Amino acid sequence: MAEVRTLAPTPVPDDPRAAFLDHLGSERRLSPHTLRGYGLDLRQLQDFLSARGRALLAATLPDLRAFLASRRRDLSPRSAARKLAAVRGFFRFARKRGWIEVSPADRIRSPVLEKRLPRHLDRDEILALLEATDTSTDLGLRDRALLEVLYAAGLRVSELVGLDLGDVELRERVVRVLGKGGKERLVPLGRPACAAIEAYLPARARLLQASRRPALEAVFLNRRGGRLTDRSVRRVLDRWIVTAGVLHDVSPHALRHSFATHLLQAGADLRSIQELLGHASLSTTQTYTHLDLEHILEVYDRAHPRAGRAGARREGKGS
Repeated sequence: MAEVRTLAPTPVPDDPRAAFLDHLGSERRLSPHTLRGYGLDLRQLQDFLSARGRALLAATLPDLRAFLASRRRDLSPRSAARKLAAVRGFFRFARKRGWIEVSPADRIRSPVLEKRLPRHLDRDEILALLEATDTSTDLGLRDRALLEVLYAAGLRVSELVGLDLGDVELRERVVRVLGKGGKERLVPLGRPACAAIEAYLPARARLLQASRRPALEAVFLNRRGGRLTDRSVRRVLDRWIVTAGVLHDVSPHALRHSFATHLLQAGADLRSIQELLGHASLSTTQTYTHLDLEHILEVYDRAHPRAGRAGARREGKGS
């Protein structure tokens, strides 16, 4: 029988919560947004336990159930699930480090979540959004390139703002992306996106020169010559959504969802879309299979060997 090896216990740090968050950021490369959410969740748990006279690592199953129940009234099922994920992740981390023997969170059931489909734009709305940008200004050129890349490559916003000049290969029309968990992937860029980047690069140089800041490798700069943030990208999108007259509350992630949806409607297979999006699991990619009934019927009539004949007979009866 093979010997089962376990990790040697590590000393318990003064702040186990901070050690866990540092692990998530440095080793698992979670986004700053996720780290802030997990940090807040664990701070609330720590405060709750402190009021009970109990340390974080001394929490019991009843403690955790009481904490989650106390928050459930003010949370949506999705927020409650994230809070449980933070708690469960922390105690599993503590168990692996040898700080506790058993995780008290493993017996808590996750809430049942309603599957929500992310909002996406149709092709006409995407075209209207891109053409609404004012490319007569340096920032307008930046915004056009930014939106083109978001849609053409299906990037997460964190991936977009993390792009450096060396990640973009215009001749090969690909972009090198550092995704979740520090996983790198190559994503093709369409010709319009490459053209938009080429038009923006002189504007980028002017933004950097005007800022009088040290040279920065970031592709997308703000008006002060610094790297754009996730929030800045949201403001850019909000501005041009209004100008384009798109009647949706659209997030930057909607462009990623539109990218996947339009590929799927054009006949791309799920495995390829999974690779392009950088999904670790195919089940995540399957949330993009929400083609409308009309499109499904069009594909059926075009592809099924019996559908065309049935359609012809229907047309013949009506003539």
